[in-house]
Amino acid sequence: MISAPAPAKINLALVVGPVRDGGLHEVMTIMQRIDLCDTISLEPAAELTVDGFAGDTLVRRALEAVAEAAGAEPRWRATIEKRIPVAAGLGGGSSDAAAALRLANELLGGPLSAYRLHELAACLGSDVPFFLEPGPQLGTGDGTILEAIDLRQDYTVLLLLPHGETKQSTAEVYARFTSEGGFEERSLLVRRLAAAGAGADLGALPPNDLARSPHAARLLELGAFRADVSGAGPAVFGLFPDRAGAERAAVAAAALGETWLARPTWYV
Repeated sequence: MISAPAPAKINLALVVGPVRDGGLHEVMTIMQRIDLCDTISLEPAAELTVDGFAGDTLVRRALEAVAEAAGAEPRWRATIEKRIPVAAGLGGGSSDAAAALRLANELLGGPLSAYRLHELAACLGSDVPFFLEPGPQLGTGDGTILEAIDLRQDYTVLLLLPHGETKQSTAEVYARFTSEGGFEERSLLVRRLAAAGAGADLGALPPNDLARSPHAARLLELGAFRADVSGAGPAVFGLFPDRAGAERAAVAAAALGETWLARPTWYV
C-alpha cells in the first residue's frame, strides 16, 4: 500500500470574466495549498473499490481515467481518510482525485507523463490540475492554465465554515454570475500582485467575484490582514500574521461556525 496527503486549498483571489467558447467563464485565480489534508491510500486489488467516504465520485473517476489511459484494468483498492470539510470551497474532492492520479501512476508498469496526467486532471475538474503542481499557482482560462508564482508563506490561516450554510452547485453559481465589468482591471491587479513575489501585499487582492460573506468582515475585525470566501464557498478564510492572533480569533469566531487553523504549504 502507498499513501499520500491530499491538501486543501484556498483561493486567495478569484476574478470572473466573460463566458469563453465552450460555455465556461474566463477566470483568474490565485490558489494556495494549506496543510489541512485528507489522506489517500492505494493498493493492488482484484477490482476497483473506494472505501472511507461514501460520497466519493472523483477518486473513482480518476483511477478509471488513469487505467484507461494506460491501457490497463483499474485493479486497485483506494481508501479515503477525510479531514477537509466536504463541499466547502476548499477543493477536498479535487485534491483527493489528484492524489489518486499520482498514486495510481506510481503503481503502473509504465507511468504516464506529467503532461498526460495534467490532461486527465483537467477532464476531472478545473481545480484538479492545481493539486499536481507544487507551490501557489496563478490559474487562468478556465482555471486549468497554471503559472507558478512565489508568494509569502509566513502567515496562519483561520478557516470558518459558518453554521447552517451549505455549498451551492458551482455550476449554478457561475450560471448566475453576470457582473463582468472591470474584469481586465481586476485581472491586471491580480497579475501584478502575483508578479510581486514574496513581498506582495495579499491584503490588496480584489474580493472574490463569486461569493460574499459578512463573516469575512468579522475576521478582518479580529485581526486578519486578508479575509474572503474560498471558491464558491461557503468556507471563509482569514490570514493572520501570527498563530497566536489566529488562535484568539478562532475562539471569538467559534460561535459563528466550525473553525480550523492551518498553514500555507508549498508541496503536493
